[in-house]
Amino acid sequence: MHVLVTHPVAVRIRAGLPVVGEVVYAVGSLWISATMLRNWPDPNGYWRDTDALAYALLAAVYLPLALRRRFPVAILLSTGLCVAAYFTLGYYHVVAVCGLALALYTVASLRPRRVSARCAAGTLVVLLWGTRLAEPGIGALSVGFVTVATIVCWVAGDGSRRLRELTRQLRLEQEEKARRAVTEERIRIARELHDVIAHHVSVISVQTGLAAYVFSADPPTARKALDTVGDSAREALAEMRRMLLVLREEGTAPAAEPGPPGSGLGRLDELAKRVGEAGVPVEVQVTGTAYDLPPGIDLCAYRVVQEALTNVIKHAPRARATVRVHYGADEVHVRVKDDGSGRPAVRTAPSAGATVPKSTGQGLIGMRERATIYQGTVTAEPAPEGGFEVSLRVPVPRGGGDDADAVRTRRR
Repeated sequence: MHVLVTHPVAVRIRAGLPVVGEVVYAVGSLWISATMLRNWPDPNGYWRDTDALAYALLAAVYLPLALRRRFPVAILLSTGLCVAAYFTLGYYHVVAVCGLALALYTVASLRPRRVSARCAAGTLVVLLWGTRLAEPGIGALSVGFVTVATIVCWVAGDGSRRLRELTRQLRLEQEEKARRAVTEERIRIARELHDVIAHHVSVISVQTGLAAYVFSADPPTARKALDTVGDSAREALAEMRRMLLVLREEGTAPAAEPGPPGSGLGRLDELAKRVGEAGVPVEVQVTGTAYDLPPGIDLCAYRVVQEALTNVIKHAPRARATVRVHYGADEVHVRVKDDGSGRPAVRTAPSAGATVPKSTGQGLIGMRERATIYQGTVTAEPAPEGGFEVSLRVPVPRGGGDDADAVRTRRR
């Protein structure tokens, strides 16, 4: 069935159907009008006798209507002139009215209101001229009828035009919405790929280099480094599978970003251990009364910490890092700071609202995009006492809660 519908012959037939319909309508209207003109009784001699000129004028009124959609204003003008001539000669007037009304409707449905309003006024003048041919006693009724008919045709055509414009605008808005959704999904996929791969690949790179360096001199250390490489590779594959599974599920909201069981800030110890094995000691501090975060916010905070520590591995491989997580009453505040020791080059961060330079890669962009989803903010800048600091603040929708002074410190 689909092959038949898309066949070139079927496509050409569908394209030609409107034209055939217009021709059939024009010819059929001419036939009906000519039949009425020939058979309409006129015992009192109100109208001029029907002759070849009457039929010729009717043909000039109705046959051009086949082209009314291509040349609406020109067809209305020609139809109006022919109808005016028909009325002036005094032929039976009713049979010519429908052609002029249809031409007016077409102009109102295809042309701006300022054009169609003038055309409606001209059409009304022609039709009022024809009311002089009405039977005695119904002249006033004829005037009222043609006036109402003109207004109805114009209003109906103008309404059709406005409905078509609204439909086109709605379609454009839907297309734009679909394009934005595709762009947002591409950004989300890129962000997830970066966060999943960059951290683990950085750890693998460092540990592989270490294993190669001490392979002969210190086999136990090389073996431990290779074990870390294997663990990082397996975790990266697991997260990739989880991400692909989420992307394949229909109806998944881009902002939800659900994580696997045990994901988020609950995995900070594991993350600190892995980064420590890569040569960057990490100290984790949690202040306030910890509570369960919404899955999306939990994963957002974890990814920011992960990306910040990945940058420490890349840019300051001999530094020491501190991760501080504070659970406030209505927000969670995460800070990742390194002391800058052993840094080969000083990193700089863009000011708030500035464009992120290429040298920062995609990490800061991804952090800020994640935070924006949850109405949070991310700052990344050199610390006053040296080193580099990344700070995340995210509001947490909850009933409330009190901060506590207890501080838990774990060192890896």
